[in-house]
Amino acid sequence: MTENPRRAPRLTPRTRARTRARALLPWTLLAAGAVLGGLLGGAYGTFKPPTYTATSYVVAVPTEKSDPASALGFAQAYGRVATQVAVLGDAQVRSGVPLSTLRKSVQTATSPDAPMVAVSATSARRGLAADMANAVADSLTRHANDTKGSTHVELLQFSRAVKPAEPSSASRKVTGLVGASAGGLLGGLVLLVRPRRSTEEPAPSASVPGPAVAADVHGQL
Repeated sequence: MTENPRRAPRLTPRTRARTRARALLPWTLLAAGAVLGGLLGGAYGTFKPPTYTATSYVVAVPTEKSDPASALGFAQAYGRVATQVAVLGDAQVRSGVPLSTLRKSVQTATSPDAPMVAVSATSARRGLAADMANAVADSLTRHANDTKGSTHVELLQFSRAVKPAEPSSASRKVTGLVGASAGGLLGGLVLLVRPRRSTEEPAPSASVPGPAVAADVHGQL
């Protein structure tokens, strides 16, 4: 006795349209998230005021009673104390900004290979950024040289900060790309956590033997 194979149900035009819409829905969410994120990022980069960063460099030089290794170690220490109250307190007089602004705007960096300290200041005004960096560097130099008799290391001005020509903040294109990436990522996360509909399988249709099969069964009986 043989059975006819189960036939797949035919898809109506309406069912096909629903299937296509469900297949396009994830890509639509991703595209919408990327476009919306790109617009928000571009608007943020357009309306946010640009910021500028100026950097001044000082170098630690060993005296006759010291060596380069000591100068390198003191340069690391000077980089850590450059943003302390003792140094910033003197710098605020020359830069003309409050101590809180210097604490928020000034950063230092040192190198493990060179006895140099980089003093950077960020501001919405190019001239003020250079003034703050130079004021902190000068104050650090004076404080370091007050103790050079005991440290045997002298701090010298290596390069003064100048007015930056271009802003250091991200441009509108960069913020737009970041926003588009973030929007696409959020759209993908929404697709992952959204509830999915359970697909109901159509009930199997009863197989009816064909005429030839029925005749064979009758002959066997």
